[in-house]
Order: sequence, then structure tokens, then C-alpha cells
Amino acid sequence: MGAGGGSRLGQLFLRSLLFLLLAGPPAPRPAGGQLRYAVPEELEHGAFVANLGEDLGLDLSTLSARRFRIVSRAGARQHLEVNLENGILFVNERIDREQVCEAGGTCLLHLQLLVESPLELYRVEVEVLDINDHAPTFPWQEYVLEVAESAVLGARFPLESAQDPDVGTNSVRTYRLSPNGFFSLEVQTRSDTSKFAELVLERTLDREQQRTHRLLLTAFDGGVPERSGTAHILITVLDANDNVPVFDQPSYGVSLPEDAPAGTLVIQLNATDLDEGPNGEIEYSFSGHAPLRVRELFHIEPQSGQVLLKGPLDYERTSLHELYVQAKDRGPSAVAVHCRVLVHLLDVNDNAPEVTLTSVSTPVLEDAPPGTVIAVISVLDRDSGDNGRVSCEVSPDVPFELRSSFRNYYTLVTTQALDREVVPEYNISITARDMGSPALLTRSTLTVPVSDVNDNAPRFLQPSYSVYVMENNAPGASICSVSALDPDCQQNAYLSYSIADGHIHGMPVGTYVSINSDSGHMYALRSLDYEQIRSFQIQVQAQDAGFPPLSANVTVHIFVLDQNDNAPVIVSPMPRNGSVAMELVPRSARPGYLVGTVSAVDADAGLNSRLSYQLLQATDFTLFSMAPDTGELRTLRSFLEQDATRQRLVVQVRDGGQPALSATMSLLLSVVETMPQTFSDFSEFSLPAEPSSSSPLTLYLLVSLGSISFTFLLAILILTAIRCRGERCSHGGDGCLPPCCRCCPSSRHSSDGLKTSNLTAQPPAGTTAATCLDMPGGGPPGYCYKVCLGPESAQSDFMFLKPCSPPRNNEKDSGKQSQPGQHLQVSKQIKQPNTDWLTPSMQRPALKRYQIQHCGYRGSAWKG
Repeated sequence: MGAGGGSRLGQLFLRSLLFLLLAGPPAPRPAGGQLRYAVPEELEHGAFVANLGEDLGLDLSTLSARRFRIVSRAGARQHLEVNLENGILFVNERIDREQVCEAGGTCLLHLQLLVESPLELYRVEVEVLDINDHAPTFPWQEYVLEVAESAVLGARFPLESAQDPDVGTNSVRTYRLSPNGFFSLEVQTRSDTSKFAELVLERTLDREQQRTHRLLLTAFDGGVPERSGTAHILITVLDANDNVPVFDQPSYGVSLPEDAPAGTLVIQLNATDLDEGPNGEIEYSFSGHAPLRVRELFHIEPQSGQVLLKGPLDYERTSLHELYVQAKDRGPSAVAVHCRVLVHLLDVNDNAPEVTLTSVSTPVLEDAPPGTVIAVISVLDRDSGDNGRVSCEVSPDVPFELRSSFRNYYTLVTTQALDREVVPEYNISITARDMGSPALLTRSTLTVPVSDVNDNAPRFLQPSYSVYVMENNAPGASICSVSALDPDCQQNAYLSYSIADGHIHGMPVGTYVSINSDSGHMYALRSLDYEQIRSFQIQVQAQDAGFPPLSANVTVHIFVLDQNDNAPVIVSPMPRNGSVAMELVPRSARPGYLVGTVSAVDADAGLNSRLSYQLLQATDFTLFSMAPDTGELRTLRSFLEQDATRQRLVVQVRDGGQPALSATMSLLLSVVETMPQTFSDFSEFSLPAEPSSSSPLTLYLLVSLGSISFTFLLAILILTAIRCRGERCSHGGDGCLPPCCRCCPSSRHSSDGLKTSNLTAQPPAGTTAATCLDMPGGGPPGYCYKVCLGPESAQSDFMFLKPCSPPRNNEKDSGKQSQPGQHLQVSKQIKQPNTDWLTPSMQRPALKRYQIQHCGYRGSAWKG
């Protein structure tokens, strides 16, 4: 059957080599804006096809990094491949043109080449050229013909055509018949350029002379080298059956929709035979060389000649079916006649478009500019005409659009700036719809996540924070927590907290508070004191970990709450020499007589500094009362003869805190008949002013100035006393002279006067007794001076005495009395007072110098 020698592989190699020598190397040919190459079939793996890298102008060094590749539909065979090192397109597996392209005509392989960064798409067509790798073959190795001996000269007997899968010149070109004396061969050409042979009777047959004839039929193709196939023909000479069936026409054409169901009548064939009886009964059947595919799809009723549809049709696979039907009567020496039926399939819109995501570049950065390519999408509809025309679109509510670069190829690009914080992910619905009626569509969903960039600064939950901290807090305790949000994600949303540099009362802010950089919890590093610092503010910064980092600031106001941690301090009256305070009360005092006012201060604030006064103990509770708010001590009734002359009171000052703190003092009241002109322990103390920011410096200045003044005054008094002693010795007197001491005519009288005063100092043991001195020329008349000297004493107490005038009523002359001053040194441990709850009459300067006015003259006394 087949011609040629040697192995099939060797022949294939020689034919391919000869084809390449004759055709030359494949060169790219432009075809509608794309590259086109030609390559013969049956090349071995690795055979060169084209240099795509050079033809496309690509940088060969970046092909691998840009992922240069051929994209194909899932399940499709990859006949060709690209070498990423040199950009050469080569044969990946053997290409059999007859398998790749079942139908005749041009066989094209459509390649889609994709390269990324940036995303580019190229289309390449490779035409698979046919080589003569198949020899013609006949349906049977031997044909059996029955010819009546009565057959007329010129009678024609069609023979089954030889089949050659090759195309063009490589297909069947002609037939030859072995030499004989009865039959000749004529080669006929069909409309599709295919060839078939007919035997023509040249001599009259005589069954009695020769009953059979054996012939050899050879079919030749037009390939180089030429290939051929043979079949034997056995002709049996029969007795005469004078008439043969005749079809209405030699060829029939019919159109049939591809979705026609099984059993559909395709065509009704009709052949006639002029004979009668069995010689005129016709049977229809397929010719012997009808393809197996035709026999699977169609069926012929032998008696009626109806051609029926047997299997499903597919226009996309084959649009034309060629049926060869023969008709033969039942008589002896029956001769079969043939006709051709061409079944043209009509395309039906029975294939929905196919959407293929060729390449997807996700995720996409949210700051990607409009026009950024996200994906390459290919659509395919196997229908033809309008049924195969496809339009592709995306939903209008997404910031993406489709742009068509080639037919049935689209690129998905962005149309506007994206914002991951608004939409972190897009589900893009891609709809492919054909133009058929009714139209078919396919929807595919593409998920495009948006990648975050650091485009959002942190934002605190509150515009500012107010924190209230109780004083005396434990160092290291948490005082508050700040929190910020960053709508970004991953490291762009990771926040760290810090405190901005600054100072609080001259100290770095870092010595007061600290913050946990991860959680935002703030901690106090020291115990806060409300009396030293009542409020301060700090700046907290939240910074993300993006690049570049973004930050935000917030102000945290910290208010220190007062705690009742300071007991009241009594500042008036002050006890003498660490003992009880003393005061004189005239026996003639009426009810409501103001004995004095107890003044106290509390360094706390609010209710913690609101003071109340009460008498805890008293010699006689019916005699005195104390105002709880002002601390004024007054008499409740007049003194009686049986009342004790010395009244001892214990006063308690209590604040309003919880728990309340208090202070007590003892007060000794002496009831006298006449009130001397002397100082009272109830000095007019006022509360110190609020400390300013420069209070330490002011205190140092005041202490220095007071020390200098005190030293200077002390020197003057000592000099004056020495001078007085000298003058006394010079006069030789030991009493008060009338010109100098009219109020004290004798020492006894002076002693009595001193006994009535509550300012009588009790000198320590070893000191001199009180002496009334005459001050010649130095003292005005009507004044008495008393000097108490203590040689062993290390400090001096100064007492300024009033004139020895008769006592006056406290209530009537209180406005005319001289205002004695006292110099008080308050311990440094006592905090500055709070004046929130003091009455206006008490808010006067607290510390006054010791001074006394004596009718325009001043005297001084000391004890040593």
C-alpha cells in the first residue's frame, strides 16, 4: 500500500530538511498589525521557529524578569514555547497538521505573548505548512464490481475515491489503471477540487469468454517525493440487467441548523429504475468510502431513500458534511449509481462567550495612577457571524474600565485614584455578551485587592484629654490612657506613642510622666503634690511605622486633685516660749465682749481647707463662746465674783476634709480689774499671699532684709541700754525720778502695774529683777520702760510696752488703740495657707514688724 523505503523517522527528517531548503528560513510577515510565521509540520522538539525577542524589539536580558511567556487556554496543547534566555520561539512538541486542523485550508496557530512590568500583549500567528507525510489510501484493498455482459460501450463505473489527509499539492493528484483490453480510466474533479476515478467500458464483455477481470488501481499525490496507494479491482461479468437506477440529479444540497434534533429529515432521495420486479426495486446506502463521522451523524432508510439525522451536529467543528449515497436495484448484475449530498449547517447561537483571565496583576496600590493595567482578559465565542461577535463590559459602579487592544482581547485599567480605607477590595463583575438572538452572556468575577500605602496620619479619639490625678499618688501608677486610630493597615497602622519634649516648672516633662509606646498608657513617675503644682499639660505624639512616617499630636491636661493631707496650722494667737497663749480680760466686760480671734490656715483647698472653730475644754463653758466660722472668742455673760480669775480654754480648729484633720491650742485668760495698755497674744495675723513662681527668691530676700534690720535694731537697743545705765550711775539714783517717770512714782507702783499686764515676762532663774529705769532726756514724760536682762540667755525677746495709762474700754476704744506688731518666723515645714474660706477681715498681711506707737515716740525693751 504505502510507497517508500527505510524507517518513517528517516523519511520525515529528509522531507522536513528538503522543505526548509526550498522554502528558506521562516520570516515574520505582518498580518493585521501582528507577526506571522510559517513552519512545516512534523518538526522535532527544539526546532527553530522564529526569534521573537529580536522581531518584537524586546530586551533579551529582561525577558525572564518580565515573565515573557505564551498564554493559552486551559487544556490546550502547547505546541510552541519561548526560550527566555534568547527569545527564540521553538517547537515544543511534534505538530501534526492533520490533527491540529481537521478541516482543510490554512492551518494557523494563534499565539498570545504576554510580558509584564509593564504589561504588554502581542499576537503572533504561526502557519503550519503541510508536508507530504501521508500516502493516498483506498477504503478497501479490493473493489468488487459486477458488470453485465450486456453493458454498452462507454458505460461508466465510478470507483471509491482514495483519501489523503494532506492538502494542496500533497493530496490525491491522479489515478492510474493497469493496462487491460476492456476498461480505461477517467479522472474526474469535484467542486471541492478532489479527484475520483471512473472505469469506462471500451470493449464488449462476453461472460462466456472471460467471467472475471482483475485490474490494479493506483492513486498518486502531488508531493515531493511522490506518494501513492493501490487497490485491486475484481470485475465479475454477469448476465444482463439492462437498466440501472438513475437519481434525479447527480448532486443535492441542503441546509440544516446545527441544533436540529436527532431524527430530523435531512433530505428525501429519489432514484428510478425502468426495470420491473426485483430489477426495478432500489436500495439506498452510503458509499463505501463515506467517512465514519458521516455514518455516525446520518442514517439512510434503504427502502425510502430518506436521509435522517442520527447524532448531534456542531457547526463550530464542521460546517459542511458531504454524503455519498449509492442506489442499486435487486436484480442480477445490479449496478450501483452514486450521488452526492452536501449538508450545509446553519450556525445557531448555542455557545456562550468564554472569559479567560490571561494575566492578573494584583494587588494594586491605592495610589496607582489612572490607566494602570490590572489584568488582560480574553473572550472567545465559538459561534460565527453575529453569534460569535462578543462585547465585554464591567459594572459601572467600580473605578475600572475595559480597553480593547486586539479583537476579543481587553485590558482592565483603573479610571480614578483608589482609596483602600474606603474600599479595601473590589469584586469586579465582567460580562461578555454576544450579538446573537437571543444573546448569550457569561459573567466572571475578578477580585482585586487594594494594597495600602501610608496616606493617612494617626487620629486621636479625642481632640484633647483631661486627666484628674489625686495628689500623693504612688510613683509608677497608671494615670490615663490615650488612644489613636490609623485607617491604614499592617505596618502603616502600627502606632507608637511618645511624649514631646518640654518642661514643667523648670523640670523636664520626662521626670513627671512616661508613656508606654505600644499601648498609650501613661504613668506618673513621681508623687504629685497639689500644694506645689495644681495642673500642667503635655503633648503626646502618635506616629505610625509607614514610610514616610506620619504623626499626630494631642494635648493632655493633667489636673492634680487635692487630698486632705495638711492639718490646720494656728497662726494667732502664738504661744509664748512654747507654752500657752495668754490674754487679759477686764472683769467689767459685758456679754458679747470680743476677747480675741483665733486664726488658722490650711494648705489644702476646697472643703479640705474650710476651717471650723470650737471650744474643746473650758474652765466654765457658760462664760465664753467661739464663732465656728470666724474663730472669734466672745463672752457669753458678765463676770461674777465667784468666777475664777484664770480661765483655761482649749480651742480646736478642724478642716472639712474626709477624714478631717485638726489642730488644738491652749489659751489662758486672766480676769483683771483694769486693763493695762499692753499687747495681746491675739495679734492681727493675716494669711500669706499665694506663692508666685518666684516665691523662693522672695523668701530669701525677706529673710535677708529681716536679719539685717533685726541686727541693726538690736545694736541700737544695746547702745541705748548701756547709755541709760551710765546715766543712772552718774545720777546715783535707784528709782524713777519724777521728771522722767511720772506714771511710776515708785518701784512698787511699777511692779504693781506690771502685774496687771499679760505681757509680764517670767525671767529664768539667775536673771535680774525688773527695774524701772530713768531715761534722762531720752524718754518723754508719762512713759514707763522695763528692761529685763538675762546674761545667760542665748536669744532676746523684745517686748514693746504701752504707756502706763489707765485701761480703756475694749469696745469703745478698740479703733484708737495702737496696733502692736509681732515678728513671726513660720517653720518651713508649714505649707502656704489657702485663703479660700477666710473672711475678708482676716485677709490682711500676715506678718508685720513689731512696732508700737507711743504718742509719736517709740521705746524698746529686751531681755538677755
